[in-house]
Amino acid sequence: MCSAKPGGVKVPTPVQLSPEEVAFVRGLVLYEDAEILALNKPAGLSSQGGRGQVHTLDELLWAFAKPGKARPRLIHRLDRDTSGVILTAKTKPAAGLLGKALMARRFSKIYLAIVTPGAPEPKGGVIDLPLRRDEQGREAYMRVCAPDHPDAEPSRSRYRTLAAVPGAALLELDPETGRMHQLRVHLAAIDRPIAGDARYGGALVVNGHTAPRLMLHARALAFPHPAGGTKRLEAPPPADMADLIAKLGLG
Repeated sequence: MCSAKPGGVKVPTPVQLSPEEVAFVRGLVLYEDAEILALNKPAGLSSQGGRGQVHTLDELLWAFAKPGKARPRLIHRLDRDTSGVILTAKTKPAAGLLGKALMARRFSKIYLAIVTPGAPEPKGGVIDLPLRRDEQGREAYMRVCAPDHPDAEPSRSRYRTLAAVPGAALLELDPETGRMHQLRVHLAAIDRPIAGDARYGGALVVNGHTAPRLMLHARALAFPHPAGGTKRLEAPPPADMADLIAKLGLG
């Protein structure tokens, strides 16, 4: 919801959060200074635009707002079922600088993923396949498409195999572009879908072990800090993913 300031400028209306919600989101903080706030987003929490009664991360950011001030602004998003590092800006100048840096591809994002049915061939390389958005009712999918398709968006993902066993592999992923569901669709396109990714054909059971959700984690983020220099932030895989890595012998 928004309210209007004099002059017709709309400003977001603060969201009322419970003490439990405030404690929860404050417990996600990875790093904070005068200009930025980084969180370790858990799987199952929508970044923005979620449906239902549960607050999104964007709404939970009101826990960090000073009285009468705006909440931190999300600089990028993660899929609801993806965990890991997510960055916000605490000031309008910082948001502008970081937004421009993101558009200029000056952010470096590193993900971890468990895939099946084993290591890709070759074990490292670049997936360069255009993607297009496909709306099906209230759901949105991304599809690989021809470069000359009218809705084609150039999309590139780098990958590297960190460990492999028969039936599964742990990959490090570096998306050069930031399309919706890009890593999920690219890996499915080379027949190595991410474990737990029911939407794009990922296995729900890997070598006899349940994949409880999408096994994709944003492990590290490097970016130009508004005060100068480059900042790198890391988040370890959450317990459910670390447990599956260990059970599969990929650790």
